[in-house]
Amino acid sequence: MKSVVRLSALCGVVLVSSAIAGSAEDPNLTEAKGIVKRFAETLQGELQGAMKEGGPVKAIEICQKRAPAIAESLSQETGWEVGRTSLKLRNANLNAPDDWERQVLVRFDERQAAGEDVVPMAFAEVVEVDGEKHFRFMKAIPVADLCLSCHGADIIPDVTAALDAAYPDDQARGYKPGQVRGAFGVSKRL
Repeated sequence: MKSVVRLSALCGVVLVSSAIAGSAEDPNLTEAKGIVKRFAETLQGELQGAMKEGGPVKAIEICQKRAPAIAESLSQETGWEVGRTSLKLRNANLNAPDDWERQVLVRFDERQAAGEDVVPMAFAEVVEVDGEKHFRFMKAIPVADLCLSCHGADIIPDVTAALDAAYPDDQARGYKPGQVRGAFGVSKRL
């Protein structure tokens, strides 16, 4: 059973300054935000390039193959566990949330439903697992207009066919702009 020690209920935007309420930000939080920012920017850049090159069908290849490779590369480079997850999975074998991630994602959905902007939404906590403390951070991934080509309610037939071929158990459709698509997550043993 996990015991949880709360570090911060709300830790802010990935792009915020390093001072919160006049005090220095936790170095783990600063590092976590930086890793998530790199992951998000790298993935977004590759997705935009794929969209220009071959549209949404080409972008599906980036999400399926490059996103896990980017996460793995960042994990090896930084020593943090890096990934992304969602409550509505596209690849359950690779991206299924653990219990802690699921709870955070549910809270993100509740916060969004209560009117909070998804863009700055994030959460950090120190948790104890099997007697070891881990720093964990999640940053919500907002649904943008670009995302709707593959994650919206009205997906064109060739994209639907490509999604069905790549992800036979896909649950990640039917989103609207501004919703929580999922989250980037990082963790390291303290």
